[in-house]
Amino acid sequence: MCASCLCSDLYKWAFKLGPLIESGLVLDCLELATEARVLDMRASPYDLRGFGFEPIAVETAGGRREYARAQEAISKRAAPLRAGLLKRCTALLDDATGY
Repeated sequence: MCASCLCSDLYKWAFKLGPLIESGLVLDCLELATEARVLDMRASPYDLRGFGFEPIAVETAGGRREYARAQEAISKRAAPLRAGLLKRCTALLDDATGY
């Protein structure tokens, strides 16, 4: 699964759980999902230079490396957000079940 898909799923669940989790976590997930989507759009055939985004030429070896590095960086930044969301969900389940 691509980095933007994972990050958008992370945001989706953070948003759905919004009333039960810290708003800062929801916002952090949204920001990361947005950055991942921008990365994917920069690597797409769309010309976004008019919006201030330089393209990533994934048709070249250098562009593919740049895209892979950026995806890896986003994935690493998502790890603590996933962990925070999981921790909060676990606490909610524990509270609900009395553990």
